[in-house]
Amino acid sequence: MLDKIAEINGAVNGVVWGIPGLVLLIGTGILMTIVTKVFQVSHIGHWFKKTLGSLFKKDVIGHSKEKGSISPFQALCTALAATVGTGNIAGVAAAICVGGAGAVFWMWVAAFFGMMTNYSENVLGMYFRRKNPNGEWSGGAMYYLRDGLGKKKGCKWIGVVLAVLFSVFTMLASFGIGSMGQVNKIVANVAVAFDVKALSNIMVFGNVSLYNVLIGVVIMILTALITLGGLKRIANVAEKIVPFMVALYIIGSIIIIGINYNAIIPAFKAIFVNAFKPESFVGGGIGAVIIAMTNGFKRGVFSNEAGLGSSVMVHSNSNIKDPVKQGMWGIFEVFADTMVVCTMTALVVLTSGGLTSGVFNVQTGEIAQGLTDATLVGGAFNAVFSWGNIGQKFIAVAMFLFAFTTVLGWSHYGSKAWEYLFGAKTTVIFRIIHVCTVIFGAVLSSSLAWDISDTFNGLMMIPNLIGVVALFPLVMKITKNYVDRRIKNKNVAPVLSYDPEIEAEAAKDLDAE
Repeated sequence: MLDKIAEINGAVNGVVWGIPGLVLLIGTGILMTIVTKVFQVSHIGHWFKKTLGSLFKKDVIGHSKEKGSISPFQALCTALAATVGTGNIAGVAAAICVGGAGAVFWMWVAAFFGMMTNYSENVLGMYFRRKNPNGEWSGGAMYYLRDGLGKKKGCKWIGVVLAVLFSVFTMLASFGIGSMGQVNKIVANVAVAFDVKALSNIMVFGNVSLYNVLIGVVIMILTALITLGGLKRIANVAEKIVPFMVALYIIGSIIIIGINYNAIIPAFKAIFVNAFKPESFVGGGIGAVIIAMTNGFKRGVFSNEAGLGSSVMVHSNSNIKDPVKQGMWGIFEVFADTMVVCTMTALVVLTSGGLTSGVFNVQTGEIAQGLTDATLVGGAFNAVFSWGNIGQKFIAVAMFLFAFTTVLGWSHYGSKAWEYLFGAKTTVIFRIIHVCTVIFGAVLSSSLAWDISDTFNGLMMIPNLIGVVALFPLVMKITKNYVDRRIKNKNVAPVLSYDPEIEAEAAKDLDAE
């Protein structure tokens, strides 16, 4: 049965992550970068000031009293909880193992343009959001597909169908990237770093140990305790764990990289050179470049989720009224996820012990004995913090926190998709189903869980990007309006919502600021 699943998944994966899918992904980022006049660079000081520079302001970090809404910081933490996951550790390592050091360059390229894709998704999500029967904000690609694309001449049914497809694919993705893929990597790292022979030697499902199953059960119980409490509980947990785990991982990575400082410049050289001239283990000619590029793009999207339309569903719950202000948090989200955390992981792998004698041989593609792509970063940390396998245990704990918070974030995404299809009053049914899928991540093979996650990502990406491309004039209009109002200080009416009543109420709040 698993072989049949792998065969079907491989066929679908080859389509959604083929050249057309990648052209759509990067092409959308390039388009949105152009129409916003390279906002991520031209206004870099402004969006840094409004995101990182505002973290100590009460209206940003203070809890929202508005029913069903959360603060911008909670929205960011919940979004980062879902994006900063195994893709940042095992995903980067896997990209390097398959596509060579050059894959990291293509991750950066995807992230640079992905900043404006994520920004555009969040702007549209905020513009088309509305209150559900429970008084909570609901936003996401399904709404701008139906009420944005669907309002264009001759596109009503196209918008409706794409909105339904996106919702279905989001639920599937929440089981893949948001459950099975994450739990699989947690189990792989925890089982190695904290091995209990009495349990790991007992096999219950073929090659699956009782220890793996028990870890899966513990994760399932923890997930249930948090996600069944809804977004507010998820956001409260995320804002406490995410800053701590990101800071701790970056500090640990800097120590590793600093100790191996002699390999930093050669590592960057390998990244840039191998992006266009990969090592022989990747292949030869243009085919090798495509392999490096494809793996960089895929793992980049798996990591920062720009283009999936996923984080829109939590950013839309922010108590911020201005779409562009929340959109800028989307830019920062991709920057923090890929440009910072993923780069740290790449440098840890590439510098640990040197380019040819460490945990990964850049020239041959060989992984140090006893390691896999899932445990490669743990091995790199262990090379420095070797006493009592502290390094490997540190990464196992980091992987647990990264991946577990991703499961929490994706529970919210999937529940919003369920809400769109079946109504707000039945979302608890989805959350229960999502909790139950956690155990499958503990028993599936690593490669299959990862491949399924890739496929669901791709399926989700296509309808979302069609919507973003179709609505680029609206994003351009909203961005220009914000720049005129907030940066050029022109006296123009704000563009805040598709709904006149929501816009009028939001405009009053802006005047009161």
